[in-house]
Amino acid sequence: MPIGAIALLRPAPGAFTGTLLAAVVAVAWTGGYCWWLAKGRGRTGAAAMSLDVAVLMCVYLSVLWTDAVASANTGWLRLLITFACITWQWHTAPVAGAVAVAVAASGSVTLVVAGHPSDLTLVEAQLWVPAMAVMSRVAWVVVARAARRADRMMAETAQAHRDAAVTAAVRAEERELANSLHDTAATTLLMVGVGQVPPGADWLAAQAGRDLERLRADGGPPPDGADLVDLLRGDLDAGHLTVDLDGPPRLPLPFGVATAIAGAVQEALNNVRRHAGTDRATVRLHAGDGELRVEVADEGRGFDVAGAPATRRGLRESVHGRMSRVGGTATVTSAEGAGTVVRLEWRAERAR
Repeated sequence: MPIGAIALLRPAPGAFTGTLLAAVVAVAWTGGYCWWLAKGRGRTGAAAMSLDVAVLMCVYLSVLWTDAVASANTGWLRLLITFACITWQWHTAPVAGAVAVAVAASGSVTLVVAGHPSDLTLVEAQLWVPAMAVMSRVAWVVVARAARRADRMMAETAQAHRDAAVTAAVRAEERELANSLHDTAATTLLMVGVGQVPPGADWLAAQAGRDLERLRADGGPPPDGADLVDLLRGDLDAGHLTVDLDGPPRLPLPFGVATAIAGAVQEALNNVRRHAGTDRATVRLHAGDGELRVEVADEGRGFDVAGAPATRRGLRESVHGRMSRVGGTATVTSAEGAGTVVRLEWRAERAR
């Protein structure tokens, strides 16, 4: 449309109607050709290409019956030819694009010479069209190759991210399964093996049943949320350790957060059973304004936190690791002869 408007700025005397007709044909065909390309998703066949060249040459014939050469009103036609030859290179095969340029360029030169054979300036202007078409083809090839290379790199990167996510998910599942096994059946068996369970202990069967139920439950799809208080009470029913639970009657949390905190509390209580030399512990819950703090305290023998072996999986994975994976923190405060306090903290905004 802008090129058609340019055609009407300097028509030859008495040739306004003919120039207008040529411009209208050019604009109308351009719209139809664009629709044809869009329908073919940016590609065109030999029939459409040939028709495009033919219509372009028919429009260029207007230099003869509108006296455009004599009035120097050929600028809009040169623009039309130039843009056509340049853009053909973007949606045609190299051979088809080269043939179309050759026909259009030679045809336009022939028509200009026929209309005004003494004006070589107009001919020289048309000779630049093939050169610009070649540069367009080269630029298009370079851009297309770079785009394909970028697409491949993006696809490879996306695949690498997917593989890494799958690997991380598998490792997280394996780690959580190992933690669950460590915190449940392995701990119960260890207590039996080292003689911490007296003969005929009435709580052992119930504890073993809870351990197996916990391991079975870890394989199913998780719900959206869970009540932390319910989870904690389910682990406090065993009679071999007296636990005072101080907190609200209910504390709903996201399922992953609730199970992580409950697992960390359970491991802290397991350490009390195994190492503290006491049969009593306290669990305190403080919640408010998107913050949660859980403390597991005992008045047992305590230990040197700095001197604790780094290979102790219970504190490293079952307490610190669990809290870190849900965006929380764990702090252990203890000293020999002064008991132990395990403090678990979680904030909703930090987890996001």
